[in-house]
Amino acid sequence: MNNEKRIGELAQQLGALLVQQGMMMATAESCTGGWLAKAVTDVAGSSNWFDRGFVTYSNAAKQDMLGVRRETLEEHGAVSEATVRAMAEGALLHSLADVSVAISGIAGPGGATPTKPVGTVWMAWSRRHGETMTRHFLFAGDREAVRAQAVMAALEGLLAMFGST
Repeated sequence: MNNEKRIGELAQQLGALLVQQGMMMATAESCTGGWLAKAVTDVAGSSNWFDRGFVTYSNAAKQDMLGVRRETLEEHGAVSEATVRAMAEGALLHSLADVSVAISGIAGPGGATPTKPVGTVWMAWSRRHGETMTRHFLFAGDREAVRAQAVMAALEGLLAMFGST
């Protein structure tokens, strides 16, 4: 199955689950540049379960739109557990959503460091009045492949929050 088809199926499953739960979601994206928000809004009726998406590519946007602290970015970097945790929690604070997901990574071909190679992606999933979970990924492939895998993993993580994958 190609990535686009799989992403569409996951987004439809997530939408049905969020409608069933009476919940809304928000996204906070960096390296995926809004691809996740596009995937969920490709689903007809997504206005019933998708509140908003934040595309925070720059550090300034992460600070301004999501409330990520400058010190967090300086100490840990944009691609880090601390930053995606703050992004996911900030998405909830700045939206009407009940759940959120944040994605920050190095899709390449540039931007890599010895400790953060191309394909390094951090994600966080958060529930309003609940726990924030984080996970580190190392995806293989070119820029498009890394970003597609990140979108799929983000959707799978949201589904897993409800015990459905």
